[in-house]
Amino acid sequence: MQVELRNIAHHYGTGPLLFHDLYATLLPGHVYAITGPSGSGKSTLLGIIAGWTRPTQGTVERHEVASMRWVFQNPHGIAQRTAIDHVCLPLLAKGRTRSQAESQASHLLERFNLGKIATQRFSDLSGGEAQRLMLARAFAACPSLMLVDEPTAQLDMTTAAVVSESLAHMAGANTIVVVSTHDSRTRDACTDIIDLKDYQ
Repeated sequence: MQVELRNIAHHYGTGPLLFHDLYATLLPGHVYAITGPSGSGKSTLLGIIAGWTRPTQGTVERHEVASMRWVFQNPHGIAQRTAIDHVCLPLLAKGRTRSQAESQASHLLERFNLGKIATQRFSDLSGGEAQRLMLARAFAACPSLMLVDEPTAQLDMTTAAVVSESLAHMAGANTIVVVSTHDSRTRDACTDIIDLKDYQ
């Protein structure tokens, strides 16, 4: 399983190229940080990797990528449902019994330092807790490819640090994880870096 980016370049309309001559091979077990200044095309590259945006130039080949999850910058959940309910949903969808789903969800919540808020409603969670919950829920689905867009953009420094630490837990899994970020701590929590300044 891998995603190959070959000679990727992109611009919007008649505007300048955001990036060009970008080659990369994305592999499971790695957490890739896409970095660069605001407006450099970090979210655009995520969209290209996902297949949602067609690059101006180049090709993207997804080999044996069976499923994908996207974790958005602003976490969205069901206000009255508990944290553990959110993580159980993708597990139930994959055929787990309720008991199996709750057991696995509890393990994932602990992994993301959310064990103490398992029974709290989504509406009662802090921004950092909600963002980590969305990461745990996406991870529960065991996707081939996980794309995470600016996970710490709306958070204070302390909370952002906790979310960044959570990203490190994703390394080593049979998932390709790609994170767009401007945060140095998030970048440092990743195993590999794609700096768009190198492709401008």
